[in-house]
Amino acid sequence: MDFRIMGMDSPLFSTLQHMIDTSEDTDKSYNAPTRTFVRDAKAMAATPADVKEYPNSYVFVIDMPGLKSGDIKVQVEDDNVLTISGERKRDKEKEGAKYVRMERRVGKFMRKFVLPENANTDSISAVCQDGVLTVTVEKLPPPEPKKPKTVEVKIA
Repeated sequence: MDFRIMGMDSPLFSTLQHMIDTSEDTDKSYNAPTRTFVRDAKAMAATPADVKEYPNSYVFVIDMPGLKSGDIKVQVEDDNVLTISGERKRDKEKEGAKYVRMERRVGKFMRKFVLPENANTDSISAVCQDGVLTVTVEKLPPPEPKKPKTVEVKIA
């Protein structure tokens, strides 16, 4: 299985390819990546995202063409991992129609982002408009500066 043939030459796929190549020499049940891992790695590599930082928020922008809001999931896992996923299924073919060319991507979309400590995971909004998903994660307010504590000096 060579991912480079499919035009996947990102570092993620190089690592994945190396794992697959080395697993052929060893016990496959122990070292081989699972099908879920391979599928998720493909989905993440094929889902480009823009990440912007504003003074009060982080904004993640991902193209999700052809997906309805019910087909997209935005979740926070392990308290600080923002996971955005979705799946586009193949359109049902009408009788008498056959594909002459098939270039539009079908399958799973996914991206995972480790959020910084100042991300407010209780204040996240997601809007999908014209096939573009925008997820906004508000920042926590900066901590109050500690005021010096005065200790009373007693005379012994």
